[in-house]
Amino acid sequence: MKEFDYIVVGAGSAGCAVAARLAEDPGVQVLLLEAGPKDRNIWIHIPIGYGKTMFNSSVNWQFNSEPEPHLNNRRIYQPRGKVLGGSSSINGLIYIRGHPNDFDSWKGMGNEGWGWDSVLPYFKRAESNERGASTLHGGDGPIRVSDVRGKNELVEAFIKGAVSCGIARNDDFNGPTQDGVGYVQLTTGGGRRCSTARGYLRNVDRKGSLTVETGALTRKILFNGLRAIGIQYEQDGRSIEAYARQEVIVSAGAFQSPQLLQCSGIGPADLLRDIGVPQVANLPGVGQNLHDHLQVRLMYQCTKAITTNDSLRTVWGRAQIGLQWLLQQKGPVAAGIQLACLFARSRPEEIQPDIQFHFGTISADKTAGQPHDFPGFTMSVCQLRPTSRGHLKARNSDMATPPEIFMNYFATDEDRRVMTAGVRLAQDIARSKGMSDYVAAPYRPARFLETDREIEDFIRETATTIFHPVGTCRMGHDSMAVVDPQLRVHGVSGLRVVDASIIPTILSGNTNAGSIAIGEYASDLIKKDHRMRNTNAAMQA
Repeated sequence: MKEFDYIVVGAGSAGCAVAARLAEDPGVQVLLLEAGPKDRNIWIHIPIGYGKTMFNSSVNWQFNSEPEPHLNNRRIYQPRGKVLGGSSSINGLIYIRGHPNDFDSWKGMGNEGWGWDSVLPYFKRAESNERGASTLHGGDGPIRVSDVRGKNELVEAFIKGAVSCGIARNDDFNGPTQDGVGYVQLTTGGGRRCSTARGYLRNVDRKGSLTVETGALTRKILFNGLRAIGIQYEQDGRSIEAYARQEVIVSAGAFQSPQLLQCSGIGPADLLRDIGVPQVANLPGVGQNLHDHLQVRLMYQCTKAITTNDSLRTVWGRAQIGLQWLLQQKGPVAAGIQLACLFARSRPEEIQPDIQFHFGTISADKTAGQPHDFPGFTMSVCQLRPTSRGHLKARNSDMATPPEIFMNYFATDEDRRVMTAGVRLAQDIARSKGMSDYVAAPYRPARFLETDREIEDFIRETATTIFHPVGTCRMGHDSMAVVDPQLRVHGVSGLRVVDASIIPTILSGNTNAGSIAIGEYASDLIKKDHRMRNTNAAMQA
């Protein structure tokens, strides 16, 4: 039996942040559990190694959705990090926070303290931006954020083409405005990935207040009545119990946080009965509200051999980009796959962008797959605020069994309208004055599509996820909410959820930065509660 002040389940984007911040307080003992291994795989730390970890079961849970009825009944691959750093160790490295309106809308739903002005300080606290500290950026946080070094001819053509279509150039998507097109910033430093494991755990670990256990699969949360008192986990074939003097914090992500709650007796009563788990609390919202950014990738053959496909195709090309990385910390190895983004509005009356593009100087039949043997590039289109909702259910009481994941992508007229508008914009850019000189021919789709029906059919046939699942332990006060604005699980005590699963409505952008900020914010919420409990105890004594 082991005892700690706090136990954090899941060493991902939010889990590393909240565990490290809690462990900063003198005398506090924190246990951080990760089901996967330490982050020793070399491809984790090399930005272009994203392609090597996407289908690697040693660091990736490799989930799949149920057949998706609106995507021709295809199962959609759902990668999730199974390693220190979680998905921040295997993602595409793009650092985008979302739109300020996203957070203000959370506040408008009754989640006090989650408006943009309240959340911005936690983004800044997490960030060490190479551009330096400012009113919107942090300069000395644990997560290093860097620019793409040098200009790329093909990216410049994409930007020029977008500008000719009425999209303004934007050099900072986390700046005063999100609209526009430009190079992204990445969670890298010195040409290496800066995951949350690298950023948060390296220094705190040496203080002795943080215990990190890897290869530790949490089986269930332990309760005394309605109070969470610890967890049971499995490591090296042994069943181990650890107890929390203060709180258990679940940070296992949008798929496994609700699964763990369900396997521990918190969830819809009928589901708990079906999987044979004694009910602790009937919370029907656990596993509901699942949503994600659907993406469709348009690929084009390039007229010039200047793409990452060309660099990777020959030994000499690979040697060149390797030397670029080693000597200058620039080029494809240092920047990964996606170099630029675009944020646009599907119609003028939208109050903020509802379409995002990721632009990569590479093409492959599947995301992070084998590059084509011709010069190629990709425009990935996603809808920022989907209205389709799915669900997640534990199949049984065993956390080692992958859950039932039903995304329900592309189910609403609104989603179809916005995605269709996004594809039309991508085709307009490909045919624009700035970009058309670089387009030898469309590859996927094999021709320019003209009708809405053609575009919708293409989306149904080819669309996939861009890996941003959220919402399954939604924050709020209504009957379907799972946690309150302090991230405490409704109906029980001593238990919080701290990760992207608490997001009520998805962020308008990549979700890694938001997950880190949730971890940062939660650490202050927890510390404040701890101080209040200590003060009350002292007054009663």
